[in-house]
Amino acid sequence: MQGTVDGFSYGVVTPVVAYVMACLGGALGLRCTTRSLLVAHSWRPGWLALGSAAIGSGIWTMHFVAMMGFTVEEAPIRYDKALTFASLAVAIVMVGVGIFIVGYRGATGTALFTGGTITGLGVASMHYLGMAGMRLRGTLEYNTFTVGASVVIAMVAATAALWAAAQVRGILWSLGASLVMGLAVTGMHYTGMAALSVHLHGSDALPPGDSSAEILAPMMVGPLAFLLLAGVIVMFDPLMLGGQPETRKPSGGARRPYPVPRSGDRHVPGSRRGPRRRPHPRFPQNR
Repeated sequence: MQGTVDGFSYGVVTPVVAYVMACLGGALGLRCTTRSLLVAHSWRPGWLALGSAAIGSGIWTMHFVAMMGFTVEEAPIRYDKALTFASLAVAIVMVGVGIFIVGYRGATGTALFTGGTITGLGVASMHYLGMAGMRLRGTLEYNTFTVGASVVIAMVAATAALWAAAQVRGILWSLGASLVMGLAVTGMHYTGMAALSVHLHGSDALPPGDSSAEILAPMMVGPLAFLLLAGVIVMFDPLMLGGQPETRKPSGGARRPYPVPRSGDRHVPGSRRGPRRRPHPRFPQNR
């Protein structure tokens, strides 16, 4: 028996909230990654790790906010805690690998391709691992072509986000990049959900696990609190309290300009003009 799948049981509420969470995590992660490229090397791992956790938490929260609107009319859905937590760990770790590659190698073609591929695969792995954590009296089946399209979307979105983190400096440009990133990640999620079909079994037994209200809402408190903390850290740079950013010397070997001597000055050190000479009383100079 084929189940009736509904991914928008709450209307546009869950897609909009999911998109906002993806944008928030992306914006914080991009700002942290950008900040890591402008500070001393001793501070760089901390900023990159914070950016990885922010993007991973934002993507994971986006996924399960959207999943709260997912229902199968003929069967209740439960969730396995271990796989649900594992999907969060996979998202943070694999996003972190890609961010660290670009953070230390720069926005070269090889670094962007490698980092974007790993990060995109991490986002897709988080999605499908979270889907594997669903428990219902049925079997999940996927369309191979649509799944492949969702993975490609994730890889392209991750590569674009890493490029933006390495190239974009202004906060407005970072916000714009996070909006595009949130749209791509949310699009990847719903593309993957479009590949899903559910084949129900005849048993009426309640599957093991917790309901979405019992597990997803409490579990999202931690990532949401972390995103709030990350936002506070980005707004109030801890380097102002705990250290100083790296100071860069001016490029090109530019020399300091000579001071301009004023009338009446005897001698300005470093100036090209010597001390002002007084005219000899017997040989006055023509004025």
